[in-house]
Amino acid sequence: MLPLFEQFIKEKRFLQNVSDATISWYSCSLKWLPNEQPTDDDLKNMVVRMREAGLKATGCNAVIRAVNSYIHWVSGSTGKCGSGCRHPHQQRMKEPEFIPAIFTQEQIKRFIDFHARKFFERRLHLMILILLDTGARISEVTGLKVADVDMDNMLLTLSGKGRKQRRVPFSLELRKALYKYIRDFEPKILLLATRSGERLDRHIMLKDVKCFCRELGFEPPARTLHAFRHTFATNFVRRGGNVFLLQKSLGHTSLDMSRRYAQLTTEDLSAVHGRISLLSA
Repeated sequence: MLPLFEQFIKEKRFLQNVSDATISWYSCSLKWLPNEQPTDDDLKNMVVRMREAGLKATGCNAVIRAVNSYIHWVSGSTGKCGSGCRHPHQQRMKEPEFIPAIFTQEQIKRFIDFHARKFFERRLHLMILILLDTGARISEVTGLKVADVDMDNMLLTLSGKGRKQRRVPFSLELRKALYKYIRDFEPKILLLATRSGERLDRHIMLKDVKCFCRELGFEPPARTLHAFRHTFATNFVRRGGNVFLLQKSLGHTSLDMSRRYAQLTTEDLSAVHGRISLLSA
């Protein structure tokens, strides 16, 4: 890695204390730059190369966000990047409308009704119940510690992006599942861990969830692990929750992101239209 890139990464890691996942995102994104001080033409060529390599608009925009952050830093500008900045800047690409993949009510029922017996089945089942009940990210669930579970007040302490913690409520039904799991397996530090107490690997859990879906008789949706979060958000709004509460529950800094996750389906819109149509009065 070139010297300025290294310095940028070090400051992000040690001065701003960003997470390892964010450091990895910056490191991968900076590899698309041809040099340490790119011009506007260099940035345009970067986007062309990404598109030629097969990256979608969303993937390109992830790289662009990281690169713009680096360019703002290397220019020596203070404060947030804005209209007053004179350094090169790459506009983000227009992304297609976001329609999240979610689990159906029947599929959710199959998850809930499954009677797990062995340790690995029960661990996977509990993980899915937590994802469905709280809308947490998979990284937040695999990072849960036993001490993060407040049984009395039915609250989970989640460690989200940017090392930010938040407390979210959980249901009485999940409390029962948590109690039985902790009672039977006595996890030491991490709530959901390997037999040796190590953190679960996201890719292995993705494979296990996909296999579990097929065992239950249906194909897993796109972005399977994140589909639990989409499902939680959509059902939250369907059942009367407002987007402001959803934002707090999901740990979003932007209300726009919460609105994006809470897109309603065509069936939801049709049901509402049937009640409010002037022609149906």
